[in-house]
Amino acid sequence: MGEKLFGAAVKRTEDPALLTGRGRFVDDIHLPEMLHAAFVRSAYAHARILAIDPKGAETAGAIAVLSYRDLPEGLQRKTLAVSVPNPAISQLVLPYALAKEEASYVGEPIAIVLAESRAVAEDAAALVAVEYEPLPAALYCRDAALPDAPPAHSHLPHNIAAKVRVNVGDVDRAFARAAHVFGETITVHRGGAFFIECRGIVVEPHPILGGFTVYCTTQTPHRLKRQIVELFDLREDQLRVAVPEIGGGFGPKGTVYPDYIAAVAAAQRLGRPVKWVADRREDFLATCQQRDQWWELEIALDEEARILGLRGRMVHDSGAYMTGSLTVPWISATTVPGPYVVPNYRLDYSAVLTNKVPGTSVRGSGRPEAVVVMERMIERAARELKLDPAELRRRNLIQPQAMPYNVGILFRDNRPVVYDSGDYPAALEKLLAAADYAGFRARQMKARHNGRHLGFGLSNAVEATGLGPYESATVSVAPSGRITVYTGASPQGQGHKTTLAQIAADALGVGLEDIVVVAGDTGTVAQGMGSFAARTAVNAGSSVHLAAEAVALKAKRIAAQLFEVAEEDLELEGGAVRVKGVPGMAKPLGELATRTLGVPGFAMAAAIDPGLDGTAYFKPEQSVYASSAHAAEVEVDIETGQVRILAFTVVHDCGRAINPLVVEGQVKGGVAHGVGNALFERLIYDAEGQPLVTTFGDYLLPIAGDVPKVKIIHHECPTPLNPLGVKGAGEGGTIAAIAAILGAIENALEPWGVVIRESPLTPERIVELLGEAALGRTR
Repeated sequence: MGEKLFGAAVKRTEDPALLTGRGRFVDDIHLPEMLHAAFVRSAYAHARILAIDPKGAETAGAIAVLSYRDLPEGLQRKTLAVSVPNPAISQLVLPYALAKEEASYVGEPIAIVLAESRAVAEDAAALVAVEYEPLPAALYCRDAALPDAPPAHSHLPHNIAAKVRVNVGDVDRAFARAAHVFGETITVHRGGAFFIECRGIVVEPHPILGGFTVYCTTQTPHRLKRQIVELFDLREDQLRVAVPEIGGGFGPKGTVYPDYIAAVAAAQRLGRPVKWVADRREDFLATCQQRDQWWELEIALDEEARILGLRGRMVHDSGAYMTGSLTVPWISATTVPGPYVVPNYRLDYSAVLTNKVPGTSVRGSGRPEAVVVMERMIERAARELKLDPAELRRRNLIQPQAMPYNVGILFRDNRPVVYDSGDYPAALEKLLAAADYAGFRARQMKARHNGRHLGFGLSNAVEATGLGPYESATVSVAPSGRITVYTGASPQGQGHKTTLAQIAADALGVGLEDIVVVAGDTGTVAQGMGSFAARTAVNAGSSVHLAAEAVALKAKRIAAQLFEVAEEDLELEGGAVRVKGVPGMAKPLGELATRTLGVPGFAMAAAIDPGLDGTAYFKPEQSVYASSAHAAEVEVDIETGQVRILAFTVVHDCGRAINPLVVEGQVKGGVAHGVGNALFERLIYDAEGQPLVTTFGDYLLPIAGDVPKVKIIHHECPTPLNPLGVKGAGEGGTIAAIAAILGAIENALEPWGVVIRESPLTPERIVELLGEAALGRTR
């Protein structure tokens, strides 16, 4: 047998086409007679729509202008669906394909304009006259939760869409007997995913069959298909959703947007293909965002600085619609304890409607906010008790012998949060050694002597990965010998085609070059969930493994009959089934596949089903929990507020790494995302709800000089809950990064007594905090 590919750092098979310009994205699709779409979007955060006059657009060359009243009757009755139904939602407000009577955020689509070119469509859209009656807007989530706040939707009595309590143990008793209690108020502000490729869709109608082929930048093609089928009353066979290459997803591309449904409606009405691709301004205005939360929390500790309990409340900004359900706030609430022993925990959270673009998952999906909050509380306690922050963490980490560890909380799938595996104390010690924590104080003192200000920050995180309900995989061997893996996963740059091929190749005894992976196409697999929430390696990977093993077993069964040997005497190697130890006795997989097809007019061989293929749906009983520990060493310029990250270290547990090179790319990319969230990215609105940040001239992303070299240490603790022992790796780089950077900045500014209670920390804000601290000292 050749060397195993699982665990090998092989180069990604996707990259050559992408690097040589041969990748094909939605905007590369050009169909005969295709129309181009542009949207008329709300100019107000909240307004009643009184009239829409399309005459100006029609004189400018528009083929059609469609508003709510022009939609099919079914779309006038039905809103888009909520991503995850939840009975805790008391006010379930969801969007129509085009705004009905009221616009509820700047950028909400009001009409779709179709023309022969994108330029004409955009010019025509600008000439559609919309008469509005402006209404008061609900903006910041904490203010919107107040009883006298203006409603985000005029028919609602208030803006609280849901109230939920998470409760573990006897919190009040824990606080009553605590030796120390400390409280903080913390805010985490709104940002976006801002992938390199904006959202887009091409809809190709099929007049004869009465259905469509949809090409879309979606992370969840089967979810999009289900919604279109339901909204347009189609048969399953009348719709195919196929995903070309995607230039990044990070969560928001998993949402089904009104834009998509409006484009399908336009194609259906006009009988011609329709293309719409967002420009960058539209991406700022109309692509889902995340992270706006307000927290008020207290921590209780005993005399030995061991945590007795946490309690508090959180307000989460859901935006104008409950498109994302309670996924993000629920994950935030259940992530707070992290790797620490927190025997008593109570959090009351509210999901609040505001007049901003809907909030759904962005990389980490509520976990980065929770880690910021928990690590801020740890740092507050360490500062007050004059304890080394690393030591306080040591005293409170869950011990490996406690695994599996029941946190006592129900996760969003209504199952208990039970950490399946991990060694958090060992990870912390590896981190401290790799980052030279022991030598930092000397480095800091030397720098201060030279007028420089260094800081060191730590953070720990645990992440639920591999969420259910399932993922699909079919492995098929053609008579030509070609091996194809089909999966419902929908990659956006993570390297899934490489890692899934590695898994299949090992099971079938072939090389990586012998496997083709087809992903994100509802025409090739009947059911699928898509790629989000660090689930593909666990679910799609396990499904590929099981399907490939089934193919290998079937191939051995057929070959055993041909060679008249036991199946145990056979092995798969070099694209053939061979008799062990007998050179020359082998049958290529393609020949065996041909035998499974039968001969016309003859009976099939007994106990052999047609086709050399296998299909599997791995259905996890619970999430598997990855973890990470981060350390950041920074330098802060106290004159300008500029932060330079000098060193960044990550100890990461994703179970068994299928491809360490891919894992490192995911972790480093995640850290870069966290750097942006911590230092630069902030979406700002004025008092009327107008976004003031709609270009990259105003919304800053980290560039090469801002992202440090990341030292990564793989700390493998395989999970027993799937056949591969793997956990997710796509989000861990982001989840703990923000908290570590904030902690490092606070440590650098320690001489001025600056306390960090917010994220992000732009240079301007750092200078303001230094000024506030200086002013406080003079009072």
